Amino acid sequence: MTMPQEPRIGTPRIARAQRGQMEWRMVALDGMLPEDHVARDVWSFVEKLDLSSLTARVQAMEHQPGRAPIDPKILMALWILATIDGIGSAQEIDRQCKLHAAYRWICGGVSVNPHTISDFRRHGVETFRKVLVNSVAVLMRQGLVDLKRIAQDGVRVRASAGAASFRRRETLEECLEEADARVRELFEAEEDDATASKRQRAARLRAAEDRKARIEEAARQMPEIEAVKEANRRKGEVVTEKNAARCSTTDPDARVMKMPDGGFRPAYNVQFATDTKSQVVVGVAVDNSGSDHGKMPPMVEKIEEDYGKKPEDMLVDGGFAAHEDIEKVAAKGTKVYAPVQKPKDPTRDPHAPKKGDSEAIAEWRARMGTDEAKEIYKERAATAECVNAQARGRGLTQVVVRGVGQVLGVALLTAITHNFVRVLALSG
Repeated sequence: MTMPQEPRIGTPRIARAQRGQMEWRMVALDGMLPEDHVARDVWSFVEKLDLSSLTARVQAMEHQPGRAPIDPKILMALWILATIDGIGSAQEIDRQCKLHAAYRWICGGVSVNPHTISDFRRHGVETFRKVLVNSVAVLMRQGLVDLKRIAQDGVRVRASAGAASFRRRETLEECLEEADARVRELFEAEEDDATASKRQRAARLRAAEDRKARIEEAARQMPEIEAVKEANRRKGEVVTEKNAARCSTTDPDARVMKMPDGGFRPAYNVQFATDTKSQVVVGVAVDNSGSDHGKMPPMVEKIEEDYGKKPEDMLVDGGFAAHEDIEKVAAKGTKVYAPVQKPKDPTRDPHAPKKGDSEAIAEWRARMGTDEAKEIYKERAATAECVNAQARGRGLTQVVVRGVGQVLGVALLTAITHNFVRVLALSG
């Protein structure tokens, strides 16, 4: 028999959140991060890197005045962890350093700011290049990378420039006149403007001078762009108002390219060369040409220069298979595996030598007709396409920096991060 419950009197009593209550906690940063967190692996990796070229620039010395700069290893680790998380903005990294335990752990109590984080990437391109080469060299000594077979492919990355920033020569000259007038106006009014502080006036003048410099660079590159358009016109391309020669006033190095979705947008062409055995990136290049024509020979030369060993095989798609490029690579003793273009005559064997073929081209045609070559070529998509997809997954879809040099820095950081993740997988 159920006993009747006594009626409740008063307001229900529950534990409510008191978010304005001050708390004092004794917590070490190391205790806030799980032992198996990837940030710990990132730091172990960075500690082994040779960043002496960066620390050699430090002016602050022990027992002498001067503020100590941030340890370059902290900034390097922040960028690698951010790349893993698909973060490419210094502003967002700075925000994560205030909110996320992993980023706070890497900082270890050292205060960072967006300018310092961004400047490290801007000025660290040569350091990133050395880190990539040295880390791959270590993997070669360990037998994880052998450079026997390399897959190369390009990925189009959206530039930090809008379509409206592209101007024709006449409009570019007008923009330059306006920018020059604006700089003179701000320079003359610097002392008379009482509504703004000295710092604000300096910022305005600096922004105006930066815009003028970008427009001047666009004007300098315009003849080169016009020459390319003229060459295409001679090949039969119809030049209209829509595809006339233009250059961006915000990112003069950017060029309009055909993107993977079929659209045309300002972009850069990032090239990755990857070892098929380990899927480790061994070479990186960036330019503003939408075509892959002519990009294989320089990559082979750079790999041989960096590692003292040339690839035995290069696996590329049809965009790289220009005859002159195949001949240059073959002259170095490297075999090219690339699809042979289908002949217009369906009765002709595409793998049979053609009249006028050089020895290297005839060998390439015959090679690609064998079952062995077809099996080897399957490794290209499994390697290059996989690396490109992972790079896009880590944020390499659009860059926030401007210029070929700065985009190269982003690409190198992406390659270093990719290799770090691959080493974890290979050693696990």
